[in-house]
Amino acid sequence: MEEIELYLEDAREQMNKAVVHVGQEITKIRAGKANPSMLDGIMVAYYGAMSPLNQIASITSPDPRTLFIKPWEKSSIQEIERSIMAANLGLTPQNDGQQVIINIPMLTEERRKQLVKQVHSECELGKVSIRSVRKETNEALKKIKGAPEDDLKNAEESVQKLTDEFIAKIDIQMKKKEAEIMTV
Repeated sequence: MEEIELYLEDAREQMNKAVVHVGQEITKIRAGKANPSMLDGIMVAYYGAMSPLNQIASITSPDPRTLFIKPWEKSSIQEIERSIMAANLGLTPQNDGQQVIINIPMLTEERRKQLVKQVHSECELGKVSIRSVRKETNEALKKIKGAPEDDLKNAEESVQKLTDEFIAKIDIQMKKKEAEIMTV
């Protein structure tokens, strides 16, 4: 039935969005290496409006321990430093008058374990999101009037297969990020 196919396609899209979101969130969790994406989500007061940092400055990583933030306008250096401190990322910005420099400290074993826990909780949120899509889709399928019971049963099995597939994708991301964090 066409209606069942639409529900399955919608479930696939929503589950995929959850996986993509988890991927974006765990990218922000630093693994001891400087990565410009660590600063994604930082908003800076710029001409009276809050703007994403990457829209008012270029962010580069010349080596694994340093980030350079070169603002388009030097007058925004103090505001950039203030925003980074306010973001509470455990980073200390410094400036040389031209750009903001962030030195990334080595991770301690204890900090690595905290970051792994953070990765696990982000991944668990993604899995919960996928399971709720499964639940909503199954409830919607049961409300279809006039659908053969076999078709509904097969559709529910398909939803479960999708759920397993996307949870496995999150597990893969989690293991990869965990290995990245624990590698000294």
